[in-house]
Amino acid sequence: MKYTSNALPTLADVEFIYCPVLVVIGVSVNLLAIVILSWRNCGLSRCMTCYLVAMAVADFFVVISDVLLRWLIMYFPVSFLDITYVCCLIMVLIPATTINSVWLTVAFTFDRFVAICCQKLKTKYCTEKTAVRIIATVSVLSYLESIPWYFKFQPEYIFNNLPWLCVIKPEYYTSIFWTLYGVSHRVLSPTLPFVIILVLNTLTVRHVLVASKARRRLQKDSDREKTSDPEMVKRRKSIILLFAISGSFISLWFPYCICFLYQRIALVHDYSPLSPTVGTIGYLLQLLSTCTNTCLYTVTQTQFREQLKAVVKLPFTLVLRSIKQ
Repeated sequence: MKYTSNALPTLADVEFIYCPVLVVIGVSVNLLAIVILSWRNCGLSRCMTCYLVAMAVADFFVVISDVLLRWLIMYFPVSFLDITYVCCLIMVLIPATTINSVWLTVAFTFDRFVAICCQKLKTKYCTEKTAVRIIATVSVLSYLESIPWYFKFQPEYIFNNLPWLCVIKPEYYTSIFWTLYGVSHRVLSPTLPFVIILVLNTLTVRHVLVASKARRRLQKDSDREKTSDPEMVKRRKSIILLFAISGSFISLWFPYCICFLYQRIALVHDYSPLSPTVGTIGYLLQLLSTCTNTCLYTVTQTQFREQLKAVVKLPFTLVLRSIKQ
């Protein structure tokens, strides 16, 4: 099916400009994050670094598939992207990359929950080897789960023995399989991840508050109130990064989730549908989540900022060296 936006004309104009800007920013910041984090000079554990690199890679692919390719299909008709095989593949990549990005955020949140709240399990679970296995499993399952979308479409017409465009098959609207699959897909992204992240963060906050009170009480009893606590400082940095990433995810996905839930309720109870403008704004905010993590690293991690400065200065340093020579 040729992708068409349901947005109002003025919002469509905004989307026409917004998407390429988001592509430039998203590709740049995610590549920067991948390079800097891969150097392993940011003072983060190997386990945490693995998750952050994987999340940056996943966000990079979301920008390419869900922003760039979708934008090209919308505004540049009659290209090789309109060949049915290519179009169907793109319609698989869009949900697959999004689900992968979302569930890697869940995996990172769970890893930090274990590291902060489950000290006995921490030594076994919060390792680089476990992180790699979790990332690989989540990524493979994300793409496998999205494969059925390929069979949702059929060609609109045949030209020179080549099928063109993607139109939805008639049975999609009547098949029980497609109904159940569509519901389960929406539960997997974003409903269930949204709930899991909220629950894990709530439990983490509760544990931290209880642990902090206990440690302060022990310090007071031992007359060491003014002594810094390295463990609490380390834990605080980890919590700040966790809450920055998961908080950003929840904030930017919240409008999209509300729109989705309202649409389901409206369909069942025959309420009036939401304005297309509201849905488009929710969708654009959700896409923005692919560009925020690098900004959050910069704000919350001192060593990441230093590495970022070094990367930015590198081209100018090389130019100055070549001039001096």
